[in-house]
Amino acid sequence: MECRPLAFLIGLPFALVSLVLSLLGAVIWIIGSILSCLCPCCICCVAIADLAIALIKLPVTIIRWFVNLIPC
Repeated sequence: MECRPLAFLIGLPFALVSLVLSLLGAVIWIIGSILSCLCPCCICCVAIADLAIALIKLPVTIIRWFVNLIPC
C-alpha cells in the first residue's frame, strides 16, 4: 500500500455521495429491466440500463480518482 494514510478519511464525503448515486442507479436499473420485459422493442430501455450500470460503478470510480489525486 502506498503512503496515503488520510485518503480514506478525506474521500469519505465523496464515497457517501457516490453511494447515494449508486443506489439511485440500482433503482433505475430495476425500472429499466421491468420496462424492457414489458416492451422488448423499446430501445430506450437499453440506454436506461447503461446509465444505471454507470451509476452503480460510480463509487469505485470516484474513490480511485480521488485517492490518485492525493500526493504522497
